Amino acid sequence: MRKLHGVADTLFIPLEARIFVSKNYPEYFYDAKALELEKYIPDNSIRKNSSEYSMMASVARYYNMDQIVKTFIDKHELCNIVYLGAGLETAYYRLNTSKALFYEVDLPDVIAARHSVLGETKNDFLIGGDLFSLQWTAQIDTSLPTLIVVSGVFQYFTEEKILKCISDLKSTFKFGQLLFDATNETGIKYANKYVQKTGNKNALMYFFINNSLVFAKRTNTSLIEEHAFFKDARKLLSKKLGLYTRIAMKIVDDKKRAILVHLKLIKK
Repeated sequence: MRKLHGVADTLFIPLEARIFVSKNYPEYFYDAKALELEKYIPDNSIRKNSSEYSMMASVARYYNMDQIVKTFIDKHELCNIVYLGAGLETAYYRLNTSKALFYEVDLPDVIAARHSVLGETKNDFLIGGDLFSLQWTAQIDTSLPTLIVVSGVFQYFTEEKILKCISDLKSTFKFGQLLFDATNETGIKYANKYVQKTGNKNALMYFFINNSLVFAKRTNTSLIEEHAFFKDARKLLSKKLGLYTRIAMKIVDDKKRAILVHLKLIKK
């Protein structure tokens, strides 16, 4: 089976995490499509350099985002779900719904890699391009209620670029919401250490949020919710997880080192 090469270095980290948790803790999170993609991972360097906690941290993001996306879809008869920096995201298959139009947006080489292994289905459309240019919006009905999901992407860019992106999204989507993950200033230091440990020395992270409400005011958006990462994982898995993992999860939640930020895009 052909391996994937030449795509973004961080493409396989979240996929590897979804595979790990699906195999070890399916009662918390199970991703059948991710398991099918295991054969495409180039080597086992991510697995060797990842802790149970780092795998759980990656998957907790998807677990919680899935819940928020489901709620959004349930509230609307027809809507858009847009994944920016989609990579090999498999939420379309996990959520399995016909009520929403899914759009996967990423750089052209990543979209080409995605198409080669996942293809394009009736309600899951692939768009190659720069997510910050917003040219991709021309292929979407922006008058529909739209939830834009950005998972593990904003951290790699400067705050200035993120602020400009949110401003542009506000001007484009009539009924838009934005969901993304963020770390605080301390969390970004730990995240950078982990990515470098997996063998990627050139993907440093820059963007962080210390206060979601302050950030919402700065962007003239409305904060719908700030969501902790590990509440359900700690409850569902309890002592099945290693001691270090459980301690790290509690610290991260208590100190808000990793959160999901859900904003309503208020059009000017």
